[in-house]
Amino acid sequence: MTLTAPIGSRTDPASARDLSPLFSPRAVAIIGASNDRSKYGNWISVQALRMKGHRPVHLVNRRGGPVLGEPAYRSLAEVPGPVDLAVIAVPAAGFAAAVDDCLAAGVRAIVGITAGFGELGEDGRLLQTALAARVREAGAVLLGPNCLGVLDSTSGLYLASNPLPAGSVGLISQSGNMALELSGILEDRALGFSRFASLGNQADLGVADLVRAYADHPGTDMIAVYCEDFGDGRAFVAAAADAVAAGKPVVLLTVGGGAASARGAKSHTGALTSDSSVIDAACRAAGVDRVSSPHEMADLLHLLHRFGPAPARRVAVLADGGGHASVACDTAEAHGLSVPEFTPQRADALRHLLPPSAGVGNPVDLAGAGEQDITSFCTTLDLLLADPDVDSVLVTGYFGGYGRYGPELARAEIATARAMGEKVRGRGKPVVVHTMCAASPAADELRRQGVPVFRAVEDAARSLGLMARHAPPAHPPRSLPDPAPPVPDDGYWTARELIRTAGVSFPDARLVHTADEAVRAAADIGCPVVIKALGLLHKSDSGGVALGLAGEQAVRDAVTDMAVRLDPPGFCVEAMADLTDGVELIVGVRRDPRFGPVAMVGLGGVTTEVLRDVSFALAPLEPAQALEMLSGLRTAALLRGVRGRPAVDLDALAHAVAAITEVAAVHPDIAELEVNPLLATPGGAQGLDARIVPIG
Repeated sequence: MTLTAPIGSRTDPASARDLSPLFSPRAVAIIGASNDRSKYGNWISVQALRMKGHRPVHLVNRRGGPVLGEPAYRSLAEVPGPVDLAVIAVPAAGFAAAVDDCLAAGVRAIVGITAGFGELGEDGRLLQTALAARVREAGAVLLGPNCLGVLDSTSGLYLASNPLPAGSVGLISQSGNMALELSGILEDRALGFSRFASLGNQADLGVADLVRAYADHPGTDMIAVYCEDFGDGRAFVAAAADAVAAGKPVVLLTVGGGAASARGAKSHTGALTSDSSVIDAACRAAGVDRVSSPHEMADLLHLLHRFGPAPARRVAVLADGGGHASVACDTAEAHGLSVPEFTPQRADALRHLLPPSAGVGNPVDLAGAGEQDITSFCTTLDLLLADPDVDSVLVTGYFGGYGRYGPELARAEIATARAMGEKVRGRGKPVVVHTMCAASPAADELRRQGVPVFRAVEDAARSLGLMARHAPPAHPPRSLPDPAPPVPDDGYWTARELIRTAGVSFPDARLVHTADEAVRAAADIGCPVVIKALGLLHKSDSGGVALGLAGEQAVRDAVTDMAVRLDPPGFCVEAMADLTDGVELIVGVRRDPRFGPVAMVGLGGVTTEVLRDVSFALAPLEPAQALEMLSGLRTAALLRGVRGRPAVDLDALAHAVAAITEVAAVHPDIAELEVNPLLATPGGAQGLDARIVPIG
């Protein structure tokens, strides 16, 4: 696959397109309306007729005759009055003509249900690209083709194939079935959709356009995205970052973590997926919450809806049995949560409240208090929520099952559930409840009170873990700089000088072609020196590097040997770097076809592929971002100094990393750029090797 830079077509918020005809049209038309219950034209028409009395709905069928008991027009030209939005559900062979008819009639928004375009291959992509260009030229917008429809519950717009629950979640989905599954899961949690747009092939409108429109929509509080192909990934990051900054969380479910899902996405919508680590970097840049399943998405949306972006990392575990307490603690920590031991003061307060057999150190084990006094769940929960060192509470065990022991206890348990809900609302901290009796009246009362209830403790802990990771971006994503002139070649000397000119130190060096020139260069630089044969991608593996050459004869022998074995176009003679107290790192930048340049930082040298201790971020980086990446490495302690070794100059190292990423960002002609190793020492940072791979 040829790598290309992101198209960068709509990254500026000022260039956002007017989508009001798509979500709030004055009149709509269904082209391809049908009485056949097996066709989309029928399903869409059934939903569209729900809008009768709210806005004109025109059914168009070239055969004429009634559709669903309503009169139908043979063409859009016969429809009286203007139409803002048209849904096209005709066979692929007639789609282009239907688009032209819409534009001729002044339609300002088109929803393409029809499939058979980019998802089928290059010819289909060319056709949908040409159609999208005609739509844009006419000042209109196109959603799809190959999509499920559009809905806006705040404007009473129902143009999707299935009814969807109303609510405050704005959904953007590239998969129709995924949208339908998520709608059912959300409905179980008393949530629904303010807007729904099916992306389809994104011939015109892309995910970034819709995220921006949702961020500006008063009826949308949270944005849920299922996406396989981000199109202009940088535009998505910018739009999502703006939405998060406006107080509207963006939760993303995507694919591409494995080869099979990537193949499936391409066959499904013609999508081009990006590597999972690249998508993670994009999410961090934008403050997007990434999830791995529809259930995870629904659970996180539920918690965000109920508690907002509240802290959740330090969790108190409240159980009514030792087994549940221990398992909940392990599960919470496995999901990145902290279960800190309570202060002596907090433990004493719990000890005065609970029986002597209760555990009070975190986890809290009621140890039979539930049977003796069911209200102890509420009083203990309130005490935990009042603790300033507790961010959230995970309740686990048998609550909800005590009502089985008799009607009086059943009534008390329901009343306790109601009181627990009041305490949760009053304190405002996230609380999740796992109960082995999730279908009980008390559990139902918790749900009515807005307290999330789970059948499995791992789901409860995972949801709190997702909540704990929710955070706005520390560094807003930077726009890509204007491109520099292309590099003349991909040789080592060119790469080295390109990066050195940007401000990254390299050892003193000379470019030579003969053994005599190498000897003179070594004398000028001062021994010991390194000889590198040019024109080789992996010089060390090919025997193209000679280290620690301390005299004229050693230099001459090394050049002569490489010339015979490798026949390189030239040699680089470099001063031998002092590795004392140094840490070798790798800094690389790869240009993703959707998200542009992506930086990688990790432990370098020969250990890179063995340890795989790396971090990713969208490039270019500021020095502060580079420092965060370095600090997040598992081996970061090496940089701070261990076992008597001094700390490296982290400030100089961060500036070097940032400079390398800037070089890659200004060169869209470079597919990959790498400095390995970048030597970090107490005195600074120095590149010891570099390579570039051009686009193509």
